[in-house]
Amino acid sequence: MAKVAFTAGRVSGFQCPPDKKQAFIWDATVQGLGLRATPAGKPAYIFQGVYQGKDVRLTIGSPEAWSIPQAQTKAREFQRLIDEGTDPRSLKAEKLAAANAEQQRQQEAKQAATAQALTVSEAWGEYVNERTPHWGELHINDHARLARAGGVESTRGTRGRGVTVAGPLHPLLGLALVDLTQQAIEAWAAQQGKTRPTTARLAWRLLRAFLTWCSEHPAYGQLVGEKNPAKTRKTRESLGKAGVKTDALLKEQLPVWFQHVRLIGNPCVAAYLQTLLLTGARPGEVLALKWEDMNTRWHGLTIRDKVEGERVIPLTPYVHSLIAALPRRNEWVFSSFTTNDTMSKPHSQHSQACAAAGIDGLTLHGLRRSFKSLTEWLEIPAGVVAQIMGHKPSATAEKHYTVRPLDLLRLHHEKIEAWVLEQAGVKFTPAAEPGKLALVG
Repeated sequence: MAKVAFTAGRVSGFQCPPDKKQAFIWDATVQGLGLRATPAGKPAYIFQGVYQGKDVRLTIGSPEAWSIPQAQTKAREFQRLIDEGTDPRSLKAEKLAAANAEQQRQQEAKQAATAQALTVSEAWGEYVNERTPHWGELHINDHARLARAGGVESTRGTRGRGVTVAGPLHPLLGLALVDLTQQAIEAWAAQQGKTRPTTARLAWRLLRAFLTWCSEHPAYGQLVGEKNPAKTRKTRESLGKAGVKTDALLKEQLPVWFQHVRLIGNPCVAAYLQTLLLTGARPGEVLALKWEDMNTRWHGLTIRDKVEGERVIPLTPYVHSLIAALPRRNEWVFSSFTTNDTMSKPHSQHSQACAAAGIDGLTLHGLRRSFKSLTEWLEIPAGVVAQIMGHKPSATAEKHYTVRPLDLLRLHHEKIEAWVLEQAGVKFTPAAEPGKLALVG
């Protein structure tokens, strides 16, 4: 092999003839150092030596990255290894493997650091986005309401505070997901259980479902572990058990309740409370009613149901008259005077009316309970009442074999409404102009 002293000019000017697959020039200064070129590729320094009777060739690198002295130093290093009885290829492979291992270690460390920094809020957002198509509107609202930040100025729904209160789940959202441990959840439950145990119990149920989802997620499973950290005895004891609610209107209390509710100055509030009692719907379901949910042709009322998504119940004559008399300020049936939204739940107005009537402890949900209790005075099939109220069927026949059309539900529902009005002493003629009602003393 012809050898030349490598200079910058010789190296930069070296090219492979187009009629050859590759060409070489060899350095006269350092044994085994060469420059290889191909017609299509860029030149590269190489080292060629003999190890255990066989030719060994290794690529050093491009002249753009390696100076001539650097390439010569590397070639001498390779030759020294051969002289010492070491295959330079194995050393290069070891260095490459070590470099790859270090790169993998750095990547894993970066991923671990990212995982350690992942907040509950980030995982919660992904969870809600993924599960939303499988939830009803009320369940979606529960997740938003219980996780909201609070601190927003508002004239409604703040119980006189002037700003909204953070949801019970919000204190947990700022934690790293890896720090959402049994101890952290137990401390959270102890605090929330002292101030708002009912809401906190619902938040706890949502939290348990969220952590179960995390444990099955490939990116979050190792951060929360296999055992759900929210399922502990201490957490359950801190939040307590929901008491059995017994607040409901007695048949004898109907006249005074209707009398004082109808004296409420806000017609939306008065109509809302009476609609709650006469439909047996949940307070939030009635508040979410829109004008488009009324089917005046077939006398149906579409309820956004937290169980089935939505259900259609009869639009009974008296309830129809109450709703028809309300002002149409926006899309909501029970609208606010001051905002383009629904009104707030009228807890205080209802409490004041009950106090004036001498009725103690009757809540908005107690009106739903009253509907069910009052139907016991009539021979109404239990499945009919459950379907109107939106309860899940409790028997196989109800689930799979009983299909009640709207007109059959109406037959029973109008009977319930007429009986309640009769017991309350409310004289109502269905053909009368909506809203024109009279009390019989």
